[in-house]
Amino acid sequence: MTEKTTLRPTGQSGKNLRTLLEDRPITIMGAPFPLAAREIERQGFPAVYLSGAALSAGLLGIPDIGLIPFEILEQQTFQLAKTVTIPVIVDADTGYGDGDMIKKNISRLEAVGAAAIQIEDQAANRRCGHLNDKQVIPQSEMTERIHAACEGRQSADTIVIARTDVRGVTSMKDCLSRMEAYHGAGADWIFPEALHSKEEFSEAGQLLKSLKIPGLANMTEFGQSPLLSRDELKNLGFAAVLYPVTLLRLAMKAIEVGLDVLADEKCQESLLELMQTRDELYDLLDYDPSRPSNSRLPGMTH
Repeated sequence: MTEKTTLRPTGQSGKNLRTLLEDRPITIMGAPFPLAAREIERQGFPAVYLSGAALSAGLLGIPDIGLIPFEILEQQTFQLAKTVTIPVIVDADTGYGDGDMIKKNISRLEAVGAAAIQIEDQAANRRCGHLNDKQVIPQSEMTERIHAACEGRQSADTIVIARTDVRGVTSMKDCLSRMEAYHGAGADWIFPEALHSKEEFSEAGQLLKSLKIPGLANMTEFGQSPLLSRDELKNLGFAAVLYPVTLLRLAMKAIEVGLDVLADEKCQESLLELMQTRDELYDLLDYDPSRPSNSRLPGMTH
Protein backbone atom coordinates (compact mmCIF):
# COMPACT_ATOMS: atom_id res chain seq x y z
CA MET A 1 0.00 0.00 0.00
CA THR A 2 1.40 3.37 -0.96
CA GLU A 3 -1.09 5.43 1.08
CA LYS A 4 -0.78 4.81 4.80
CA THR A 5 -2.32 7.90 6.32
CA THR A 6 -4.58 7.23 9.28
CA LEU A 7 -7.09 9.87 10.34
CA ARG A 8 -6.43 9.44 14.06
CA PRO A 9 -3.36 9.22 16.28
CA THR A 10 -2.03 5.67 16.51
CA GLY A 11 -3.85 3.84 19.28
CA GLN A 12 -6.72 6.32 19.59
CA SER A 13 -9.26 3.92 18.07
CA GLY A 14 -8.10 1.17 20.41
CA LYS A 15 -8.48 3.52 23.37
CA ASN A 16 -12.02 4.34 22.20
CA LEU A 17 -12.82 0.64 21.92
CA ARG A 18 -11.55 -0.01 25.43
CA THR A 19 -13.80 2.79 26.72
CA LEU A 20 -16.82 1.19 25.04
CA LEU A 21 -16.39 -1.88 27.24
CA GLU A 22 -17.66 0.14 30.18
CA ASP A 23 -21.14 -0.65 28.82
CA ARG A 24 -21.02 -4.40 28.21
CA PRO A 25 -21.65 -6.30 26.10
CA ILE A 26 -20.87 -4.26 23.04
CA THR A 27 -22.29 -5.31 19.67
CA ILE A 28 -19.77 -5.67 16.85
CA MET A 29 -21.19 -5.83 13.32
CA GLY A 30 -19.32 -7.21 10.36
CA ALA A 31 -19.15 -4.69 7.50
CA PRO A 32 -18.89 -6.42 4.11
CA PHE A 33 -18.05 -3.09 2.42
CA PRO A 34 -17.57 0.56 3.44
CA LEU A 35 -21.14 1.65 2.60
CA ALA A 36 -22.44 -0.96 5.03
CA ALA A 37 -20.02 0.37 7.63
CA ARG A 38 -21.57 3.82 7.25
CA GLU A 39 -25.04 2.37 7.90
CA ILE A 40 -23.77 0.42 10.91
CA GLU A 41 -22.44 3.63 12.41
CA ARG A 42 -25.57 5.61 11.56
CA GLN A 43 -27.73 2.97 13.27
CA GLY A 44 -25.77 3.53 16.46
CA PHE A 45 -23.70 0.36 16.64
CA PRO A 46 -20.40 0.96 18.45
CA ALA A 47 -17.88 -0.91 16.29
CA VAL A 48 -17.39 -2.63 12.94
CA TYR A 49 -15.58 -5.85 12.11
CA LEU A 50 -13.62 -6.73 9.00
CA SER A 51 -14.37 -10.43 8.64
CA GLY A 52 -12.05 -12.70 6.71
CA ALA A 53 -15.05 -14.78 5.62
CA ALA A 54 -16.99 -11.75 4.38
CA LEU A 55 -13.93 -10.25 2.71
CA SER A 56 -13.11 -13.53 0.95
CA ALA A 57 -16.62 -14.09 -0.33
CA GLY A 58 -17.87 -10.53 -0.79
CA LEU A 59 -14.85 -8.80 -2.29
CA LEU A 60 -12.91 -11.64 -3.88
CA GLY A 61 -15.60 -14.28 -4.52
CA ILE A 62 -13.54 -17.05 -2.89
CA PRO A 63 -14.05 -19.26 0.20
CA ASP A 64 -12.58 -18.48 3.61
CA ILE A 65 -9.53 -20.76 3.40
CA GLY A 66 -6.65 -18.33 3.91
CA LEU A 67 -6.37 -16.99 0.37
CA ILE A 68 -6.72 -13.25 1.07
CA PRO A 69 -3.48 -11.39 0.23
CA PHE A 70 -2.32 -9.25 3.14
CA GLU A 71 -2.27 -6.15 0.92
CA ILE A 72 -6.00 -6.59 0.25
CA LEU A 73 -6.69 -6.87 3.98
CA GLU A 74 -4.61 -3.76 4.65
CA GLN A 75 -6.36 -1.77 1.93
CA GLN A 76 -9.83 -2.78 3.13
CA THR A 77 -8.90 -1.89 6.69
CA PHE A 78 -7.88 1.56 5.49
CA GLN A 79 -11.12 2.00 3.52
CA LEU A 80 -13.28 1.08 6.51
CA ALA A 81 -11.29 3.18 8.97
CA LYS A 82 -11.54 6.30 6.83
CA THR A 83 -15.27 5.76 6.21
CA VAL A 84 -16.43 5.63 9.84
CA THR A 85 -15.46 7.19 13.15
CA ILE A 86 -16.26 4.10 15.24
CA PRO A 87 -13.53 1.50 15.94
CA VAL A 88 -12.62 -1.08 13.28
CA ILE A 89 -11.71 -4.60 14.42
CA VAL A 90 -9.71 -6.64 11.89
CA ASP A 91 -9.59 -10.40 11.42
CA ALA A 92 -5.95 -11.08 10.50
CA ASP A 93 -6.31 -14.89 10.37
CA THR A 94 -3.01 -16.49 11.47
CA GLY A 95 -1.08 -13.22 11.28
CA TYR A 96 0.39 -13.81 7.81
CA GLY A 97 3.74 -15.36 8.53
CA ASP A 98 6.31 -15.97 11.23
CA GLY A 99 6.96 -13.81 14.27
CA ASP A 100 8.85 -11.11 12.40
CA MET A 101 6.16 -10.87 9.73
CA ILE A 102 3.42 -10.76 12.35
CA LYS A 103 5.15 -7.81 14.04
CA LYS A 104 5.28 -5.93 10.73
CA ASN A 105 1.73 -6.80 9.75
CA ILE A 106 0.25 -5.76 13.08
CA SER A 107 2.07 -2.44 12.81
CA ARG A 108 0.80 -1.91 9.26
CA LEU A 109 -2.82 -2.67 10.17
CA GLU A 110 -2.56 -0.38 13.18
CA ALA A 111 -1.13 2.38 10.98
CA VAL A 112 -4.10 2.30 8.61
CA GLY A 113 -6.62 2.56 11.44
CA ALA A 114 -7.27 -0.80 13.08
CA ALA A 115 -8.45 -0.44 16.67
CA ALA A 116 -8.09 -4.15 17.36
CA ILE A 117 -6.43 -6.99 15.47
CA GLN A 118 -7.41 -10.63 15.82
CA ILE A 119 -5.06 -13.57 15.29
CA GLU A 120 -5.84 -17.26 15.68
CA ASP A 121 -4.15 -20.56 16.47
CA GLN A 122 -5.00 -22.39 13.26
CA ALA A 123 -2.24 -23.74 11.04
CA ALA A 124 -1.26 -21.81 7.92
CA ASN A 125 -3.62 -23.86 5.72
CA ARG A 126 -6.56 -22.47 7.66
CA ARG A 127 -10.29 -22.60 7.02
CA CYS A 128 -13.50 -21.10 8.38
CA GLY A 129 -13.67 -21.58 12.14
CA HIS A 130 -17.06 -23.31 11.97
CA LEU A 131 -15.98 -26.06 9.58
CA ASN A 132 -14.67 -29.48 10.51
CA ASP A 133 -11.16 -30.78 9.85
CA LYS A 134 -9.35 -27.69 11.11
CA GLN A 135 -5.76 -27.91 12.26
CA VAL A 136 -4.30 -25.94 15.15
CA ILE A 137 -0.69 -25.20 15.97
CA PRO A 138 0.81 -26.10 19.37
CA GLN A 139 -0.13 -23.79 22.21
CA SER A 140 3.48 -22.64 22.56
CA GLU A 141 3.57 -21.49 18.93
CA MET A 142 0.42 -19.45 19.38
CA THR A 143 1.84 -17.76 22.45
CA GLU A 144 4.79 -16.75 20.26
CA ARG A 145 2.34 -15.28 17.73
CA ILE A 146 0.70 -13.30 20.53
CA HIS A 147 4.06 -12.05 21.79
CA ALA A 148 4.94 -10.93 18.26
CA ALA A 149 1.60 -9.16 17.82
CA CYS A 150 1.99 -7.29 21.10
CA GLU A 151 5.54 -6.30 20.21
CA GLY A 152 4.50 -5.16 16.75
CA ARG A 153 1.88 -2.65 17.81
CA GLN A 154 3.09 0.91 18.20
CA SER A 155 0.56 1.79 20.90
CA ALA A 156 -0.37 -0.30 23.92
CA ASP A 157 -3.94 0.95 23.40
CA THR A 158 -4.28 -1.07 20.19
CA ILE A 159 -6.05 -4.29 21.16
CA VAL A 160 -4.70 -7.76 20.38
CA ILE A 161 -7.43 -10.41 20.24
CA ALA A 162 -6.38 -14.06 20.52
CA ARG A 163 -8.76 -16.57 18.99
CA THR A 164 -8.54 -20.27 19.73
CA ASP A 165 -10.06 -22.82 17.35
CA VAL A 166 -9.08 -25.81 19.44
CA ARG A 167 -12.64 -26.62 20.63
CA GLY A 168 -13.47 -27.92 17.16
CA VAL A 169 -10.29 -29.98 17.05
CA THR A 170 -9.87 -31.57 20.50
CA SER A 171 -11.96 -30.61 23.53
CA MET A 172 -13.49 -27.88 25.65
CA LYS A 173 -10.87 -28.63 28.31
CA ASP A 174 -8.12 -27.74 25.84
CA CYS A 175 -10.04 -24.61 24.86
CA LEU A 176 -10.12 -23.39 28.46
CA SER A 177 -6.44 -24.20 28.88
CA ARG A 178 -5.52 -22.19 25.81
CA MET A 179 -7.70 -19.27 26.82
CA GLU A 180 -5.78 -19.00 30.07
CA ALA A 181 -2.41 -19.40 28.32
CA TYR A 182 -3.21 -16.74 25.73
CA HIS A 183 -4.22 -14.34 28.47
CA GLY A 184 -0.88 -15.03 30.13
CA ALA A 185 0.91 -14.37 26.83
CA GLY A 186 -0.46 -10.83 26.72
CA ALA A 187 -3.65 -10.95 24.66
CA ASP A 188 -6.08 -8.16 25.55
CA TRP A 189 -9.24 -10.05 24.57
CA ILE A 190 -9.91 -13.78 24.21
CA PHE A 191 -12.10 -15.27 21.46
CA PRO A 192 -13.09 -18.94 21.97
CA GLU A 193 -14.33 -19.96 18.53
CA ALA A 194 -17.10 -22.42 17.62
CA LEU A 195 -18.32 -23.40 21.09
CA HIS A 196 -20.99 -26.08 20.85
CA SER A 197 -23.56 -25.22 23.52
CA LYS A 198 -24.78 -22.63 25.97
CA GLU A 199 -23.09 -24.68 28.68
CA GLU A 200 -19.74 -24.30 26.93
CA PHE A 201 -20.25 -20.55 26.63
CA SER A 202 -20.95 -20.56 30.36
CA GLU A 203 -17.71 -22.44 31.08
CA ALA A 204 -15.73 -20.02 28.95
CA GLY A 205 -17.48 -17.03 30.52
CA GLN A 206 -16.70 -18.20 34.02
CA LEU A 207 -13.02 -18.42 33.12
CA LEU A 208 -13.08 -14.98 31.49
CA LYS A 209 -14.58 -13.51 34.64
CA SER A 210 -11.98 -15.17 36.84
CA LEU A 211 -9.18 -13.90 34.58
CA LYS A 212 -10.79 -10.45 34.44
CA ILE A 213 -10.29 -10.28 30.67
CA PRO A 214 -12.84 -9.35 27.96
CA GLY A 215 -14.20 -12.22 25.92
CA LEU A 216 -15.67 -12.16 22.41
CA ALA A 217 -18.64 -14.40 21.53
CA ASN A 218 -19.16 -15.21 17.85
CA MET A 219 -22.85 -15.39 16.92
CA THR A 220 -22.33 -16.32 13.29
CA GLU A 221 -25.30 -18.00 11.65
CA PHE A 222 -25.44 -21.61 10.36
CA GLY A 223 -22.34 -22.61 12.32
CA GLN A 224 -21.39 -24.82 15.25
CA SER A 225 -22.63 -22.49 18.00
CA PRO A 226 -26.15 -21.84 19.30
CA LEU A 227 -27.50 -18.34 18.68
CA LEU A 228 -27.73 -16.68 22.08
CA SER A 229 -29.04 -13.22 22.89
CA ARG A 230 -26.77 -10.41 23.98
CA ASP A 231 -28.40 -10.45 27.43
CA GLU A 232 -27.68 -14.17 27.76
CA LEU A 233 -24.06 -13.68 26.74
CA LYS A 234 -23.68 -10.75 29.14
CA ASN A 235 -24.91 -12.93 31.99
CA LEU A 236 -22.53 -15.68 30.91
CA GLY A 237 -19.56 -13.30 31.18
CA PHE A 238 -18.84 -12.07 27.65
CA ALA A 239 -17.88 -8.45 27.00
CA ALA A 240 -18.55 -8.33 23.25
CA VAL A 241 -20.85 -10.08 20.79
CA LEU A 242 -19.82 -10.47 17.16
CA TYR A 243 -22.06 -10.77 14.08
CA PRO A 244 -19.37 -11.19 11.40
CA VAL A 245 -21.30 -12.19 8.28
CA THR A 246 -24.92 -11.29 9.14
CA LEU A 247 -25.17 -8.29 6.83
CA LEU A 248 -23.52 -10.04 3.90
CA ARG A 249 -25.95 -12.95 4.24
CA LEU A 250 -28.91 -10.56 4.37
CA ALA A 251 -27.65 -8.65 1.33
CA MET A 252 -26.98 -11.76 -0.73
CA LYS A 253 -30.41 -13.24 0.01
CA ALA A 254 -32.00 -9.91 -1.00
CA ILE A 255 -30.01 -10.00 -4.24
CA GLU A 256 -31.13 -13.58 -4.89
CA VAL A 257 -34.78 -12.73 -4.30
CA GLY A 258 -34.56 -9.56 -6.39
CA LEU A 259 -33.03 -11.39 -9.32
CA ASP A 260 -35.75 -14.04 -9.14
CA VAL A 261 -38.48 -11.39 -9.20
CA LEU A 262 -36.84 -9.48 -12.04
CA ALA A 263 -36.43 -12.65 -14.08
CA ASP A 264 -40.05 -13.63 -13.48
CA GLU A 265 -41.80 -10.26 -13.79
CA LYS A 266 -39.46 -8.66 -16.36
CA CYS A 267 -39.60 -5.45 -14.32
CA GLN A 268 -38.36 -4.32 -10.89
CA GLU A 269 -41.31 -2.08 -10.00
CA SER A 270 -42.68 -4.48 -7.35
CA LEU A 271 -39.32 -4.33 -5.59
CA LEU A 272 -39.09 -0.55 -5.22
CA GLU A 273 -40.44 -0.50 -1.65
CA LEU A 274 -37.63 -2.86 -0.63
CA MET A 275 -34.90 -0.69 -2.14
CA GLN A 276 -32.80 2.10 -0.70
CA THR A 277 -33.84 5.18 -2.64
CA ARG A 278 -31.45 7.49 -4.46
CA ASP A 279 -32.05 10.19 -1.82
CA GLU A 280 -31.39 7.72 1.00
CA LEU A 281 -28.15 6.63 -0.64
CA TYR A 282 -26.96 10.21 -1.11
CA ASP A 283 -27.88 11.02 2.49
CA LEU A 284 -25.83 8.05 3.72
CA LEU A 285 -22.93 9.20 1.55
CA ASP A 286 -23.28 12.77 2.87
CA TYR A 287 -23.58 13.89 -0.74
CA ASP A 288 -25.66 16.79 -2.03
CA PRO A 289 -25.66 16.70 -5.86
CA SER A 290 -26.85 20.32 -5.96
CA ARG A 291 -23.77 21.41 -3.99
CA PRO A 292 -21.05 18.91 -4.92
CA SER A 293 -18.24 21.19 -3.73
CA ASN A 294 -19.65 20.96 -0.18
CA SER A 295 -19.76 17.17 -0.19
CA ARG A 296 -16.89 15.51 1.61
CA LEU A 297 -15.29 12.24 0.72
CA PRO A 298 -14.05 10.09 3.63
CA GLY A 299 -10.49 10.98 4.51
CA MET A 300 -10.61 14.29 2.62
CA THR A 301 -11.02 17.80 3.96
CA HIS A 302 -11.63 21.10 2.16
